[in-house]
Order: sequence, then structure tokens, then C-alpha cells
Amino acid sequence: MNIHRILIAGGDIRQLYCAARLADVYEAAVLGFDDNDLIAELGPETADISAGHSFDCAVLPVPPLNPDGTLFAPCSAAAVELSAVNALLAPNSTVFTGGSAEKLSDLLSGHRICDYLVREDMSLKNAVPTAEGAVQLALEELPVTLSGSKVLIAGMGRIGTALAEILKGFGADITAAVHTPRGAAKARLHGIGSVPVKRLGGDYKVVFNTVPKLIFNEDMLRRFGKDSLFIDLASAPHGIDFIATEALGIRALAANGLPGKTAPVTAGEIIAETVSSMIAEGGGSYE
Repeated sequence: MNIHRILIAGGDIRQLYCAARLADVYEAAVLGFDDNDLIAELGPETADISAGHSFDCAVLPVPPLNPDGTLFAPCSAAAVELSAVNALLAPNSTVFTGGSAEKLSDLLSGHRICDYLVREDMSLKNAVPTAEGAVQLALEELPVTLSGSKVLIAGMGRIGTALAEILKGFGADITAAVHTPRGAAKARLHGIGSVPVKRLGGDYKVVFNTVPKLIFNEDMLRRFGKDSLFIDLASAPHGIDFIATEALGIRALAANGLPGKTAPVTAGEIIAETVSSMIAEGGGSYE
């Protein structure tokens, strides 16, 4: 893949750190960021919209689009249309995106769309800042210490296992909610107990959900104490019924996208490293 000029379009401040890292190797510019001190400090140039088709690659954020189809660009006071990205790309360019690859294939036809979120290396690297951010959120919200507190982790995937390791360091009393014997075995491997999802319930101080499908519906939530704090780390369709938690008076927080909020430097560098690997391999993904 012969790439020289990369457009980092939209996103939160992690994309500025992504741009700064990519600028070490490529010519890089940003789109969708109002002038601020961080841009001046990190040094990425702002793309000249009148420059025409001057980029052979674009990196879109997580998520790439707003519900109305405009570019997700929270650091821009004005809406950024996807057409502005398209106008800066040369024909047959490569677009790296954090999701919505199928939709973008229609909106940016004529370009190659590659989803960096499906990469195993991206997922593994992102698990740690996600888990650390989740623990930080719990520390801010709980009126007690994590040390000695009963904690439930739903799901023993990358984020769940990273959470378990961090929480063990705090001295938390950790249980994993699992669907399969494999999940129970992974919990045991990490030195924590497990319980089948169908037998869930109890007085936990905090419940972390990492499973992107509904587990904690109204019936399930009624099995927990009113003082339990639920933190959902899963992507859509999420694992917690937030309408039910509100009706039951249970505290619940949707906490997806934590790396960009709690560790933007690391999160941006992870995206840059992943995109660089994909370019070196010719694009695409691998398991």
C-alpha cells in the first residue's frame, strides 16, 4: 500500500495524538478541529479544504459518524460533512475507520474502507485503558473503597480479564459472571470465582458489564441491591437496560469510549500504531 499523505478527520483529542504519531512517518493533517493550544503544541497542520484531492488516505474516529450522517467531530463548533473528507481524498484512496465500515462503503464509494476496530491487536491494546478508565470511574462514584468490596464482572473477554487483574490489585472481592465452562475456566485462571449468568444476583458494590448483549434486564436487575452501581463498558446494543435501572432507582452509567476520555494519549497512539500496521500489511484485518 503506497501511502504518503494521511488526513485524520474528526474525533476527540485522541485523534490529535494519533495525528502526531502518524506525522513521524507520513505527511499528516487534521480536519474537524477548531484551533486550540493542543494543535499548536502537537503540531499537526490543518487540512486546506480548497487543496483538492491531495490525500491518499484518511483515518476516521470512533465512532466515525453522528446519527445524522455527519462526521463525528466534537472538537469542531461547525458540523463537518463527510463530503468534505471525500473532497480531500484522491480517487481510490484508503479510509481507516473505527466502525460503520459497511455504511461508509456506500457513502464513500470508490475508496477502500478498512475497519481498525476489528483488529485483534487493537482490541488487546485497548483493553487496558478501557479497564483502567472503568476502575477510575468506579472510584469516583463509589462512597467506599474497592478494597474488600464485592465486585461483579460480566464477561471474561479482553476487557473483563484486564479488569480482573487491576481489581485484584485493589483487594476487591471479585466474581465473574459467565455463560460457558470456558468462561469459568478463564476466571479460575485469573484467580477469581465465577457464577453462571442464570444464577446472578446479590449485593455487589459495583457491577461491570463487558458483554454487548442484554443481560441485565428488569427481572435480572431486581435480583441486585439498590445500592449496586452498574457500569456498562459494552458497545451497542449494550448489556444493561437503562430504562429499567432508572425505574428501579439503581445507579447505572454508560461508559463506552473510555480510552479517549481517560487516556487520550495512549488511545491515540494505539490507533496510530494499528493503522501503521495495517498500511504495512496492505490494509485489512487479521485475527
